Amino acid sequence: MAASAPSKPTACLALADGTVFYGTGFGATGDTVAELCFNTAMTGYQEIMTDPSYAGQIVTFTFPHIGNTGVTPEDDETGDPVAAGMVVKWDPTLASNWRATEELKSWLTRTGRIAIGGIDTRRLTRAIRQQGAPHVALAHDPDGNFDVEALVAKARDWPGLVGLDLAKDVSCAQSYRWDEMRWAWPDGYARQEAPAHKVVAIDYGAKRNILRCLASAGCDVTVLPATATAEEVLAHNPDGVFLSNGPGDPAATGEYAVPMIKDVLKTELPVFGICLGHQMLALALGANTIKMNHGHHGANHPVKEHSTGKVEITSMNHGFAVDAQTLPEGVEETHVSLFDGSNCGIRISGRPVYSVQHHPEASPGPQDSFYLFERFAEAMAARKSA
Repeated sequence: MAASAPSKPTACLALADGTVFYGTGFGATGDTVAELCFNTAMTGYQEIMTDPSYAGQIVTFTFPHIGNTGVTPEDDETGDPVAAGMVVKWDPTLASNWRATEELKSWLTRTGRIAIGGIDTRRLTRAIRQQGAPHVALAHDPDGNFDVEALVAKARDWPGLVGLDLAKDVSCAQSYRWDEMRWAWPDGYARQEAPAHKVVAIDYGAKRNILRCLASAGCDVTVLPATATAEEVLAHNPDGVFLSNGPGDPAATGEYAVPMIKDVLKTELPVFGICLGHQMLALALGANTIKMNHGHHGANHPVKEHSTGKVEITSMNHGFAVDAQTLPEGVEETHVSLFDGSNCGIRISGRPVYSVQHHPEASPGPQDSFYLFERFAEAMAARKSA
């Protein structure tokens, strides 16, 4: 019997330098343009795809077993996927998990996200590490017809994330209250019925699990849009202010976020920031941010806290970083990455104002850093009892 002809590729990933990868497409059809990054987490592909911090990015998953736990609305970090696309080594496996309500493939199709499988993700990851996060075009056509030159041109013409404010695109349109706590067996998500502290959370692209962690730490959370003014924040008479994660260039978002934060800092309120919120606080204090070569994306990043010497394994997702060399007098570096020495945390000396680059809420990832939410709650309690 004659050997069957090889199947025709149904997806194409074109890099701006002209490199082209062919594979099997799934999810939505069409094409999209974004920055390509990689994530080393072994779990949580749904949480990663729905993390608003991935706006403007296509995610390459280095772990090959993608799809095996399916998807469930309980694990969404926001309403729909925000990452522009997905790159995986193998065709997604069928779901085998009691919590799954849908297959990964159908979920991506329904939510309009393009994906490609059958890719040498080790080679692709090595290229990203060596050359930096490239601009790419990802196309899926069941008939396998691709205009490669046009796709490469689209990748080259895409302006990139530098100078791009994406927080406005993923932020809430109006304020809302949040009282759902972290998931726990066997009841799932319980409600915070006896909060001790009023917190205003600024939504630059907040993950739901961050809000759950605030609620679990005893907070009554009011979420405000990214463009909220200091007057709007303080009108809620909060005990503390939280600055959330989010996508894009922090310098661009800082055009409207920094003046608000500076005014809030004139009060004695505790302030806590994560990821983009960390970068917003640093900019408000006079430091600078820089674009990283390929960023940090994964759930296995070691971070050292200077004051204790403790090393935490953390979840990270950022392509920009605070330049520790530009921190002004009175602002301390509290955490540092043990991968590359980049800044992972700051605080104002003698004040309950601090932030971290990593994600203490994990989702996905380890829970080594949850103490930071408890520290925030303790700072609010101390201020009220003073």
